Amino acid sequence: MTTEGTKLANPAPLGLMGFGMTTVLLNIHNAGFFPVSAMVLATGIFYGGLAQIIAGIMEFKKGNTLGTTAFTSYGLFWLSLVAIWVIPGTNAPNGGPTPAPYLAWYLFLWGLFSAFMWVGTYGKNKVLRFIFLSLTVLFWLLAARDWTGSALVGRIAGFEGIVCGLSAIYLAMAEVINEGRGRTVLPVG
Repeated sequence: MTTEGTKLANPAPLGLMGFGMTTVLLNIHNAGFFPVSAMVLATGIFYGGLAQIIAGIMEFKKGNTLGTTAFTSYGLFWLSLVAIWVIPGTNAPNGGPTPAPYLAWYLFLWGLFSAFMWVGTYGKNKVLRFIFLSLTVLFWLLAARDWTGSALVGRIAGFEGIVCGLSAIYLAMAEVINEGRGRTVLPVG
């Protein structure tokens, strides 16, 4: 794709890596391996949030509606999730902790959004379709955890989220390596 005669780079690997790495880190927590810390929050702000928003803006320039909507929306998801966790600690007016059943609705709606985005991936490669399907399942598992208070559902969601995030990392690296080699090294279906 060119704009004014200049070849544009593919921004999808940046967005996929921002999504994938942040998703893996948070879901290692959800699976019960370590608590949420500044590492997860910082990654959520800068790589999950900012990098995806930048990738979404770059996809806009390329005319890719799916990429623009996905990367920008999920970048803003990460920023809003970090804000939901951090704002209560600032003693902001009306900035108290969000009760788990309310957070479940937030996660459910992101799952619904992801389900519609998954439909938008029909005709795209199989790895991309898997990412959106597994993300839909992840959000709904996390919503179920918060509605029921089930630690087991939360752990299952964590392992499922690790798979989702790793699939995004795989697609990002496949796009970089395949483009760099000029042939398919890592298949994407």
